[in-house]
Amino acid sequence: MKKEQSSILTPNNKLVGVEPTKKEPKLPSPTGWRLLVLPFKMKEKTKGGIVLAEATLERQQVASQCGLVLAMGSQCYRDKERYPEGPWCKVNDWVMFARYAGSRIKIDGGEIRLLNDDEVLAKLDSPEDILHEY
Repeated sequence: MKKEQSSILTPNNKLVGVEPTKKEPKLPSPTGWRLLVLPFKMKEKTKGGIVLAEATLERQQVASQCGLVLAMGSQCYRDKERYPEGPWCKVNDWVMFARYAGSRIKIDGGEIRLLNDDEVLAKLDSPEDILHEY
């Protein structure tokens, strides 16, 4: 026979002695001169109304050439000799990089990339400004 655990509720319907856990995705913190980038993922529906399959969206994200900078290592763009004009990008910038650049890290809902600071090719206002082909 399985013993049921009793719970004591307070007037505001919270369990006593039980802390709610927040399930937030934990992303790696880039070290050194590395950037953590979330590759651009196309919308599920095209302008013409065609719904794309999940496999197509995943292939496109792997082959994506642009992404959003999520975090930067402490040494990013610190080398004044290589970057005399300062950083090429900052957190929350959309950047362009080589098609299969960086290390791919799988996360729930897709993947992220770990790039070296010198792998950034350009900065974009919006990822939708360029044509995405794979």
